[in-house]
Amino acid sequence: MSRLVLDTVERVAGTYAVAFLGLLLADGFDLTSLSAVKAAAIAAIPAGLSVLKAAVGTLIGDKTTVGWVTKNTHV
Repeated sequence: MSRLVLDTVERVAGTYAVAFLGLLLADGFDLTSLSAVKAAAIAAIPAGLSVLKAAVGTLIGDKTTVGWVTKNTHV
C-alpha cells in the first residue's frame, strides 16, 4: 500500500474515532441504545469529509503526504 493511502487511512480512522467517542461521551456513553448507532452514523460524516480533504491534499502541499502544509526546513 502506498504511503499516501496509509496516511489517508490513519487520518480517516482517527477522525472517525474522535467524532464517535465525542458523541458517545456527550450522550452518556450507553453503547446499548439507539443513540449509539446514530452516533456511529453521524461520526462517519466528518470521516468522509476527511477523505475529501486528503484527496485535495494530494494536489497541494507536500506531495509525500496528504497534508495541506508544505514542509519548511528553514524555520
